[in-house]
Amino acid sequence: MKKTVSLNREENPLYHDTLTLLKKYRDVVWSLELSVQRVRRKFHIEYGSSIEDFLESIYLAGVDFEESGIAEHAQSIERSHKMLKLVDSSLELLRQKHKNGETYYWILYYSFFSPQKYRNAEEIIDQLRPHILDISYPTFYRHRKDAIDALSSILWGYSSRDSVNLLQEFFPEKP
Repeated sequence: MKKTVSLNREENPLYHDTLTLLKKYRDVVWSLELSVQRVRRKFHIEYGSSIEDFLESIYLAGVDFEESGIAEHAQSIERSHKMLKLVDSSLELLRQKHKNGETYYWILYYSFFSPQKYRNAEEIIDQLRPHILDISYPTFYRHRKDAIDALSSILWGYSSRDSVNLLQEFFPEKP
């Protein structure tokens, strides 16, 4: 007989992956902004113009950026940008489609996505009050965990354990 080990969400590795990703989101956005500015400056110094002005002519002329390192840096920026877009679109999907989407959106926004990082839960709850009436500390923390779980499901997909639990809700086993 197999023993099933149930993990609570804090022990679930997908929860930790999502929480880690969310905690690093602002830093990645900032780093990406700086990288884009560096590439633009380097391009301007080396080629005497903005990237936007000469992008079409560069492709037509077949200019090679390999020696300058711009191509590799640009590819890295592109990968980071795609990752951020995936996170952003997942957050928007959560907001639009989840039954608690609007609540979860604002909690995640002020906790992890807003440009301003708030010092503590009290500051975040103050920001949430126009969007969520009568939110207490326990409610905030409970909803934040649920929001991270929901976003995790969008980002990484439902695990088989989640699918089994969902099926059991719809088709409970007979005693």
